[in-house]
Amino acid sequence: MNSFNLQRRKEKVVVVMGVTGTGKSRLSIDLATQFPAEIVNSDKMQVYKGLDVVTNKVTEEEQCGVPHHLLGVVDHDAEFTATDFRHRASRSIESIVERDRLPIVVGGSNSYIQALVDDFEFRSKYECCFLWVDVSLPVLHSFVSNRVDRMVEAGLVDEVRRMFELDADYSRGIRRAIGVPEMDRYFRFETSADKEIRARLLEAAIDEIKANTWKLACCQLKKIHRLQNLWNWSLHHLDATDVFLKRGKEADEAWEKLVARPSTVIVEEFLYNGGTISAGVTAAAITAAVMGTAMAALTH
Repeated sequence: MNSFNLQRRKEKVVVVMGVTGTGKSRLSIDLATQFPAEIVNSDKMQVYKGLDVVTNKVTEEEQCGVPHHLLGVVDHDAEFTATDFRHRASRSIESIVERDRLPIVVGGSNSYIQALVDDFEFRSKYECCFLWVDVSLPVLHSFVSNRVDRMVEAGLVDEVRRMFELDADYSRGIRRAIGVPEMDRYFRFETSADKEIRARLLEAAIDEIKANTWKLACCQLKKIHRLQNLWNWSLHHLDATDVFLKRGKEADEAWEKLVARPSTVIVEEFLYNGGTISAGVTAAAITAAVMGTAMAALTH
């Protein structure tokens, strides 16, 4: 009986990692439309209700009908720790597995992911496939700045204004989110300052949001490298840099070639063939192998 327990089959979980802005949510939804899957959010700000623009939550339309767990479910003033996440995420994953579906954990909060994956009880039940969506830092830097501008155009200022309080505590709950404390000085003087000063205060706030978002991305990348090197996590590296250098249809084609298609192959192997693809094999090599197989089939 002990031998049987040691060798019993573990359930499968896919984990999508990467720094802010690299396309993690997009990939998770792509995979969830290819496999019978549901998504578990592991972004520590997106677990909170509200501030959908600031926290960059996927919209209902973007979700493509895929069920999402731990997305906008925690009261905005509540404390939600890595331990809280581990408990809630474990319950969600267990529920997904019981319905014969694949859990896909996705988010940039690597401390949450580590708390879940390094838990002994979790490791005794589940086997993980880690997908790391990466973009070179110089390319990502420009994208992050532009994304903040798009968030401002989408209503970031009004969204944060509705939550502004003079005695707000920016160390708790959703008010820790980048985009909230940076706007404090602007709102304090918004009604008393003249137009020129207001414009300068707003510009300074937006610049600070961009700088802090970039700092977050760098910290997230360092944590991923630590998980890979010190904790010996086997991560499948997917370089999406070329996607971010293109626009429109060309960008979509690059995403399919460099990220979506290789990820699908990796997950298929993980689910059905025992995960035989090594984490050291690049997405380009996987794509070449897939294309080679397809061409061989056409010529025979």
